[in-house]
Amino acid sequence: MNTLNKYITSLFLILVLILSSCSSDDDNSTIVDPSAKGNIQLKFENGFNNLGGIVLNQTTQTSSSGQKHQFSNLQYVISNITLIDEQGNSFDYHKNNPDLGAFIIDQSKAVGNVNYINLTDVPQGKYTKVKFGLGISQDAYLLGQTGQAIFWDKAKDSGLTWSWAAGYIFVKLEGFYGTNELNTPFKNHTGNMGNVNANNTANLYREITLNLPSTARVTGSIKPSIHIIADFNQYLSGSKSLELNDSNHNAMGSSVFLQEVTDNLINMFRVDHVHNN
Repeated sequence: MNTLNKYITSLFLILVLILSSCSSDDDNSTIVDPSAKGNIQLKFENGFNNLGGIVLNQTTQTSSSGQKHQFSNLQYVISNITLIDEQGNSFDYHKNNPDLGAFIIDQSKAVGNVNYINLTDVPQGKYTKVKFGLGISQDAYLLGQTGQAIFWDKAKDSGLTWSWAAGYIFVKLEGFYGTNELNTPFKNHTGNMGNVNANNTANLYREITLNLPSTARVTGSIKPSIHIIADFNQYLSGSKSLELNDSNHNAMGSSVFLQEVTDNLINMFRVDHVHNN
């Protein structure tokens, strides 16, 4: 009997130790050290939700108005990325600093239809939302050309600038359109016209906040990736149905038509999934 009691006691102690170890692991997984840093990746995949990924000069879409269009050039600027954790705390990634915190999404440079943005020195945490700007904010632009010379040169090399007085092209869409055949070229370049307050022009910079379908866990050993889909059906078939014609197919800047294009495009983003590995 004494032997049996000793055996039961030993089993109980082993079980307690196992449960204690599991509890300790769980507790450690919830500890967030604000001084610890990690990395995170954003993946931008451009497509049409009914056709899949966009192949330049090949993928043809028909808009809600029955107009066919095809892209030969598809680029846009992403900036002011913010990660929001489960407590609502925000981490701004080089806010209003284009040299370090602005990125160009270029379909011609996509790998497997994906453009990658890698963020470094991100505080350890469990993030549930991501926010970013489409374009360059006025606060950043008004730093002056010398305050963002590195990114200005990158954007210039990509054809995403006008003169400094006019500023950046936020979204650059080029291609061909038509009713039956793709026989008419178009160029839609959205962006602010310099200092919008001084010039009394529209501000086309927009910020988008997306909920993550699952938590992105940043640690020293885990580098999450957030896969963002951009559905370019929204370009002409978004909240407002738009048509290309002689009056707008070469639109540049912040005209009424390009304001409507921008209002459509801010609804094209969604997070498809999150990988924690």
